[in-house]
Amino acid sequence: MDIINIRTKSRSEFVDITSKVAEIVSKSKVKSGLCIIFCPHTTAGLTINENADPDVVSDIQNFLNKLIPHNGSYKHAEGNADAHIKASLMGSFLNVLVEDGKLVLGTWQGIFFTEFDGPRGRNVYVTMLPALSDH
Repeated sequence: MDIINIRTKSRSEFVDITSKVAEIVSKSKVKSGLCIIFCPHTTAGLTINENADPDVVSDIQNFLNKLIPHNGSYKHAEGNADAHIKASLMGSFLNVLVEDGKLVLGTWQGIFFTEFDGPRGRNVYVTMLPALSDH
């Protein structure tokens, strides 16, 4: 298992970790299988979306902030209930296929760590599951 260390700079932030995950896949020498990416935080998550146009990420963040405002009428007393809700919508893990030793992603797809309660130091765990024929 590998760990990606992330230091976010703002309360809400999408960090493109595609190249870091691709590097882990390459070093693993797994030719075919599954890359499992896990976020162990309850106020952050993971998603796959377009990484070519930064306006896509901005649109997603703006929509989430309108849908789930920071200062809503929440019962959670720590002041970060919105971050918990947004993280639940993103999810805590991704599975990405690996073929020929590379991530199988669409032309415009990237892997994002999604921060909703920053700035903070965070970790993302990455492990490889080789295909049975890859043993």
